[in-house]
Amino acid sequence: MCGIVGVFNLNGAAVDEGVLMRMTDALIHRGPDGEGKFLDGNIGIAHRRLAILDLSDAGLQPMTSRDGSWVISFNGCIYNYKELREELRACGHSFKSSTDTEVIVEGLSRFGIDFLERLNGMFAIGAWNTKERALYLSRDRFGVKPLYYHFDGTTLIFASEIKAFMQHPGFKVQLDFDSLNEYFTFQNMFRNRTLFKDVVLLPQANTVRIDVHSTSVKHESWWDYDFSKVDENMTFKESVLETERLMKQSVERQMISDVPVGSYLSGGMDSGSITAIASSHVPRLSTFTCGFDMSTVTGHEANFDERRDAEMMANHFKTEHYEQVINAGDLSWSLPRVVWHLEDLRVGMSYPNYYISRLASKFVKVCLQGTGGDELFGGYPWRYYHVFKSVDRKEYFDLYYSFWQRLVQDGDKTNLFTEKSLSNIPDIDKPRSVFERVFLFNDKLKYDTPEEHIQNSLYFEIKTFLHGLLLVGDKLSMANGLEERFPFLDNDLVNFAQKIPVKFKLGKLNEMKRIDENSTNKAGLLYREFDDGKTVLRKAMQDFIPKAIIDRKKQGFSAPDESWYRGENLKYIESVLLKSDTLSTEYISGDYMRKVVREHIDGKANHRLLIWSFLNFEMWCRIFIDKQGLHEN
Repeated sequence: MCGIVGVFNLNGAAVDEGVLMRMTDALIHRGPDGEGKFLDGNIGIAHRRLAILDLSDAGLQPMTSRDGSWVISFNGCIYNYKELREELRACGHSFKSSTDTEVIVEGLSRFGIDFLERLNGMFAIGAWNTKERALYLSRDRFGVKPLYYHFDGTTLIFASEIKAFMQHPGFKVQLDFDSLNEYFTFQNMFRNRTLFKDVVLLPQANTVRIDVHSTSVKHESWWDYDFSKVDENMTFKESVLETERLMKQSVERQMISDVPVGSYLSGGMDSGSITAIASSHVPRLSTFTCGFDMSTVTGHEANFDERRDAEMMANHFKTEHYEQVINAGDLSWSLPRVVWHLEDLRVGMSYPNYYISRLASKFVKVCLQGTGGDELFGGYPWRYYHVFKSVDRKEYFDLYYSFWQRLVQDGDKTNLFTEKSLSNIPDIDKPRSVFERVFLFNDKLKYDTPEEHIQNSLYFEIKTFLHGLLLVGDKLSMANGLEERFPFLDNDLVNFAQKIPVKFKLGKLNEMKRIDENSTNKAGLLYREFDDGKTVLRKAMQDFIPKAIIDRKKQGFSAPDESWYRGENLKYIESVLLKSDTLSTEYISGDYMRKVVREHIDGKANHRLLIWSFLNFEMWCRIFIDKQGLHEN
């Protein structure tokens, strides 16, 4: 919901209104329903509105508190705002709108910045305290809504998307080489850096305060995941009943809206559970599925199309169901648009996200989706298999780091990067320390038992992999003026899920403990037999969704790119990556890219993730470095 921007000149210079509005206009896709601005000397805050709650002008932003002490620009949705509004009314506050924005600004007026910690929802907020003449930036617990900033010591600019910065005369696009190394290790960023030099992504559950005396931006963390407080006295029945109650509560909370709400329906259990509950509240709920043309697909990818299961559930829940079918040729049209909107390159094959949100936006303004269920309830048993028998922290780090080097191993970086890149990367092995820092940030983690190893894996994945998924989801849904909501990321549900014993999430944990992967040459097949994650969630949802879906093995959502890259998309890949005018060869070895593409074509390796990342980075160079098609929408 919406896009926010701001400029704060610490040297006292007046903010240029024209610059502020050009920054705001760069985010028009996030808020096509209106705009607003606040200027007071050296501070300027602006807003693009996607109207979800209270469609009247009373909901316009930036919004000022009744006492004039706070001005905010807010992106997100707060699901407990009605309860908080009643509390504030009891304290003497009155309201002129029915928006969650007004609750936030009045809450700040009453309780100060700590009030944000009480919000149950997704948010990115720029808040100006008129008495302190200080700017506060804050982001929600889970990092659903993005918020970037750039600080040069004199001026701080912030925005929901980096493209807004390019409208400010003090900002210049430059490549961050350390982040390039990180991206081509993990296909993700585990720090708060981006590919744009000196552009910082504010970490989730963090707040910063800046005034004219600030010489740097200091992050203050106010919440973190904690899987260490497991309730060992909890019974399986209790875990099931409470999970069911909290799931129903969360979905109901997140359906608050003054515009139509729909739901993604992938064919899996997570989206199916949400749809089941939502459809009991909304007759003829609109549901949306993305599928693929499988006419030229072979091998294991032939099972990637989930339309049949989605259609079965749509019929079961009596939803108004729509489908988007993607074919191989859709990649070339969508890729520049995806990269333009994504900016901050992150995990996985993201163009299906773009297409399904594009479809959904034709019918609804808000869409529920199932991201987060796997990370909370143990949906990736094959990942935990790599580490759960570790003997200590070092072995755990060694094994898990090896797994999460999704693209290029550290030992191959000298072949991957050009001399220019290598000369600008001070420490080619830095990703290892970046990886370890995710764990070392939390001093509650222990490494003594298989259960603790799995809990640590859940912590890591929800802090990194999930965060990347959420950024992709936000950018590509907001590209189409669509707000995505995530019922699994409800404060109460997350708090409870962290307390559930691992043995209730992984139903065959005891059998997993007995596996000796060195005793068989079929270890890879053996661990797949234990694809039984989310046991407690399956049990909690068994009365809501069809048994065939409950019993269905976990399957990732991805296009059949392995097949398409060898067939219909091969010429496109060659035209983008293997030509003399390929821009990314300034940073990535052209010989290395040719080797990777050739190995994939010949069937010697499945390089679909790496090829996708090469395509994304090449398009990133064209759009942001070379400024080709900068305004492509």
